[in-house]
Amino acid sequence: MGNLLQSLSKTVHASIVLTILLFLGLHFFGDGFAFDRIFWSWLARFTHVIVAIMWVGLLWYLNFVQIPNMSKIPDDQKPAISKVIAPAVLFYFRWAAAITVLSGLILAWLNGYAHQAMTLGIGSGYGKNTAIGVGMWLGIIMAYNVWFVIWPNQKRALGMVECQPEEKTASARTAMLFSRTNTLLSLPMLLSMVAAQNLY
Repeated sequence: MGNLLQSLSKTVHASIVLTILLFLGLHFFGDGFAFDRIFWSWLARFTHVIVAIMWVGLLWYLNFVQIPNMSKIPDDQKPAISKVIAPAVLFYFRWAAAITVLSGLILAWLNGYAHQAMTLGIGSGYGKNTAIGVGMWLGIIMAYNVWFVIWPNQKRALGMVECQPEEKTASARTAMLFSRTNTLLSLPMLLSMVAAQNLY
């Protein structure tokens, strides 16, 4: 067991195997399933939740752990963060954002409410469509911030792209402010997504 848990790859693969076994167990001991729209909708929702947890979890890690504690790290140790940890965090952060939005749009399309949600329920009774639509738009804005503001500025701030020292400082501040903007939007976005499940 120790060998399994010492390797992230083995741990993740074991988790996937356990998930598949649980899924098959629920299938055989339940009413079964068909590879229909409901199945693909479920798979899209499952994917959406997994990548959203990674995205928001990394967003909160950056804002609650890494950014507030950077000033406490001795200067000679900061390169470990900027050269190793931050690039890895930002890789998973930006791709989780993209897959969260993509899987959410697929889910909305499969369930037939994509248009109503994207138009915030205008002309279709508001309620659930408005709530999920607000969540979707907030998620799209947050993903836009990740890919087109935070990531380009972080590349300059971390020295992945050559720039002048003053531009590096300004880029670090811009990336931090937009990361905080996404933190600000994260709770309303999550509320909208969850509340939509209880509205008509």
